[in-house]
Amino acid sequence: MYQIRWMGILQRIAIAYFLAAACEIWLRSDDKVNSELSLLRKYQRQWVAVLMLTALYLLLLYGLYVPDWEYQIPIEASSSGKVYSVKCGVRGDTGPACNAVGMIDRKILGIHHLYGRPIYARTKQCSINSPDYGPLPPDAPSWCQAPFDPEGLLSTVMATVSCLVGLQYGHIIVHFKDHKARLLQWFVPSCCLVALGVMCDLFGMHINKVLYSFSYMCFTTGAAGILFSAIYIMVDVYGYRRLTVVLEWMGMHALMIFILVACNVVPLILQGFYWGQPHNNILTSIGIGAHA
Repeated sequence: MYQIRWMGILQRIAIAYFLAAACEIWLRSDDKVNSELSLLRKYQRQWVAVLMLTALYLLLLYGLYVPDWEYQIPIEASSSGKVYSVKCGVRGDTGPACNAVGMIDRKILGIHHLYGRPIYARTKQCSINSPDYGPLPPDAPSWCQAPFDPEGLLSTVMATVSCLVGLQYGHIIVHFKDHKARLLQWFVPSCCLVALGVMCDLFGMHINKVLYSFSYMCFTTGAAGILFSAIYIMVDVYGYRRLTVVLEWMGMHALMIFILVACNVVPLILQGFYWGQPHNNILTSIGIGAHA
């Protein structure tokens, strides 16, 4: 129990889908939909939930004070381990050491229940084999070995917002049957979301996957909407379904594919295909595991 990771990608999906489902059950009216405006009125309470969750995320991310903190790394043949101190004392920092996302997880979940190999450990500051994991550089910052969960509590709030936006895409399928009406209501908001995400990034609210930033949510949901519209045109409008059979199969077996990749089954299989020497395999040819 001491080292169990409480949060993870599947836990995040479960929480986000549960909250989105709860909103769909309780936060909608019985109004009939016959126009874009009536669609907005029917689900206006869901949009209020989107705004509230977004405001909560932004207030906590940029408003919480992050004090100095420390963590301990176990050392072999030592019961105490080595203690590292991280200097912060800031608000609104979105860097790897002093962001509110990590602080909330450390306080609520406990630092021993966070992911032990965060993506930050692959940066140039923390790995001589960057962008892969590797030994620490001589001047590595003190936070390099600190646990951090990219699927933590605060980032899950913004992931829930993504699910709620996707839920609205589904409402359009339910209430509108005309291809043109559907595409218009998907494509225009999606382009606006992408533009908003890019603008936020340009003005300092950077696209950050690890923190699941607001700009990241806008950009990815907008890009997903544009891609969805393109596939809809190809498959449902023009009937080119054979071209997407592979994507359809992947969607139907997404969980199994995730398990195979996350458990390193697929990488192990791909490493079996090499020429000359075992290290000349498919993965190293595309830059994965080149320093292993």
